[in-house]
Amino acid sequence: MSSTAAMPTARYDLDQSALSELFADLPAFRGRQIWDGLYRRALDPSDMTDLSKSLRQRVADTLPQSLVPAAEAVAKNGQTIKWLWQLADGAEIETVLMKYPDRATVCVSTQAGCAMACGFCATGQAGFQRHLRVGEIVEQVVRAVQRARPRRVSNVVFMGMGEPLANYDATWKAAERIHDDLAISARHITISTVGLVPGIRRLTQEALPVNLAVSLHAANDRLRDELVPINRRYPLADLMAACHDYRRVKRRRISLEWAMIEGVNDRDQDAHELAGLATPLRAHVNLIPLNPTSGYTTGATSREHVEGFAAILHRAGVPATIRENRGLDIDAACGQLRIRTNRDPQP
Repeated sequence: MSSTAAMPTARYDLDQSALSELFADLPAFRGRQIWDGLYRRALDPSDMTDLSKSLRQRVADTLPQSLVPAAEAVAKNGQTIKWLWQLADGAEIETVLMKYPDRATVCVSTQAGCAMACGFCATGQAGFQRHLRVGEIVEQVVRAVQRARPRRVSNVVFMGMGEPLANYDATWKAAERIHDDLAISARHITISTVGLVPGIRRLTQEALPVNLAVSLHAANDRLRDELVPINRRYPLADLMAACHDYRRVKRRRISLEWAMIEGVNDRDQDAHELAGLATPLRAHVNLIPLNPTSGYTTGATSREHVEGFAAILHRAGVPATIRENRGLDIDAACGQLRIRTNRDPQP
């Protein structure tokens, strides 16, 4: 497992106060300019033309970037971009930018790898390396902001590599920095979890009313124990109780994520069981056709069958959306680009 202890300070590791201290030999307004350039304007130091050339170089040298491009894939329609980044210690993570006509969404990683061991997930198949630092998470958003222009990145989803609530402190500090410094509303920040109940309980006590998404995938403990092993520690009754409390306190609708796996969790019975959990929670369900991975041989449910599954939910009064499966041609599911790149290095 990699350690971040000896890694140098990188560009987005510091908050505004620490950044000011780093440049304490300069007039106070210069520190504010540097912070404004990095966060409010999301600029590379070389583009901060309100600073002298020598100061721009000092900022770049003092605060190097955390993320070094290792590979990039762009969907054929140009609307989905996926990066594989290499970090200072050699660990690799992925970030996905999804463009829409008037905005963009970025999906960020919180860990290099994942220890949750969900068998159908490429990241889970690869195992866990380490937690990401706050700056490594925040920089993913900044790099996406830069690439999305002139579109505005309006939404940030913590749904990339790793389990966000297993790296709780860094995840939450990054969410606060994204909200406070990058000026993205809490209502447009979504933190996903496979069901770490203590983390949900902690989120319930935080000030920002971020959105909560739960990667459910099964609505009975027997099947969920197989698909999402952490369910053996935090079974559905405990998970649903935590979700109900989150919704009551935050007054935010919860999303239930459901990867549609052929012959596994796509039966009519599964839809009825899911409706039984979603209805009292007043949750929204996102149905996600499974992205294929080499480590999981079962395939995705057909589009026609997914639509039938959604129809059962709709008849039960459960709002459900069939998620657009963007970026299949670039291995846009978590962990896939890393696996492909390591197997077949990019030129």
